[in-house]
Amino acid sequence: MANTQNEGKKFLDSVHQFFDHAASYSKLDSGILAQIKTCNSVYKVSFPVEIDGRVEVIEGIRVQHSHHKLPSKGGIRFSMQVDEDEVKALATLMTFKCAVVDVPFGGAKGGVKINPRTSSVKTLEKVTRRYAAELIKKNLIGPGMDVPAPDYGTGSREMAWIADTYQALKYGETNALGCVTGKPVGQGGIRGRAEATGLGVFYGIREALGDTDLMKKAGIDGNTMEGKRIIVQGLGNVGYNAAHFCQQDGAIIIGIAEREGGIYNTNGIDVAEAFKHRSETGSILNFGQCKNFENSADLLEEECDVLLPAALENQINADNAARIKAKIVAEGANGPVTRDAEKILLAKGIIIIPDLYINAGGVTVSYFEWLKNLSNVRFGRMGKRAEEASHRRLVNAIETASGKSMTTHERNLLIQGSDEISLVRSGLEDTMINAYHEIRGVMNRKDIEDMRTAAFLSAIEKIGVSYEALGIFP
Repeated sequence: MANTQNEGKKFLDSVHQFFDHAASYSKLDSGILAQIKTCNSVYKVSFPVEIDGRVEVIEGIRVQHSHHKLPSKGGIRFSMQVDEDEVKALATLMTFKCAVVDVPFGGAKGGVKINPRTSSVKTLEKVTRRYAAELIKKNLIGPGMDVPAPDYGTGSREMAWIADTYQALKYGETNALGCVTGKPVGQGGIRGRAEATGLGVFYGIREALGDTDLMKKAGIDGNTMEGKRIIVQGLGNVGYNAAHFCQQDGAIIIGIAEREGGIYNTNGIDVAEAFKHRSETGSILNFGQCKNFENSADLLEEECDVLLPAALENQINADNAARIKAKIVAEGANGPVTRDAEKILLAKGIIIIPDLYINAGGVTVSYFEWLKNLSNVRFGRMGKRAEEASHRRLVNAIETASGKSMTTHERNLLIQGSDEISLVRSGLEDTMINAYHEIRGVMNRKDIEDMRTAAFLSAIEKIGVSYEALGIFP
């Protein structure tokens, strides 16, 4: 436990160091900067749950880092390693992540000390509902107050339980489904949410690879994903989807690292087949013609164009940073690179695409889900057919003017209107592209060398504007 708490403190200290460095470029009042940095509220709770005929006391926590915009937003993780400093660090990152991609939320995070892998579904439901009830009693959850989402150890199932608990205790509230995001589609969720973080990582890497000036510094030839060699740490939701979309766009996944070890193949690894192998055998090891790495951390030190840590925090630290040979480190996870490690990586000329930008796809699509819940209508429902009718008239006019007919496939492709998932992906892509160029603009204007400092500074300035506009009350 002491070691876990120490890791949490390291993580929080690292986030604060990143903040302080970026804040040194800002001209905001020191008091405003102090407010932006500080966690506004921390709620810790212990509650009894009956499990297999005996009563166990479960610990939970919810941290709301910033209320400069409401609701606050952040996931809930189920893990025996949950501790206050770790949750504070994650809540702090959420504030800046939302600001970087212009999602109008404050940052929050929650955690429950339970092992989801060894707990029964019945136990998980009891714990989830009781934790939700504790938050509801204190008005710490709601579509206008604080909106949780899935995180490590939780998923759409747990979010559905929370939504149902909220609806039961807030009976008749019109916007009740907006109390939580990441729900199943049939329970008010949104299409495209499951892969959103990984898809956002793909968009971010793709945008960076197209940045000629930045790639020259990194020593990378070619401005597309085609042929880029990628090592992924973590084959969970984020790692799998990011690797899948990168592979679809021509990247070569040469390594996959997981808890039990890693696999490596210079000719490339089929991500879907590797995932299937792990699901069937319980281990990533011994897949196809791949070389096994008994210690998965060693795999991170192999040469590649892009290293994608998509597991947990503090994975690249002062102990192993000097041995990292990637040209780009894309932080799919929250806080995988410590402040000390970052200094070493930057000195080596390695480009770091920071977490508060590149893994913001999840909260971006969560924002879309929240909007859907408040409007109580599926995206595309009212406009899709009208859009198709307009396209059909245009296609007919083209055929008449040209005297040539299109094939049925061509017509269907051109006529198709936008459905929910296409609108969600379009909105996510636009968000990631705009945020990337905004960060690069800050780097150029302020003569900042690294993307993380520029991203933090961009977020700090936006939050500062909110506080200055709101004023200090009373």
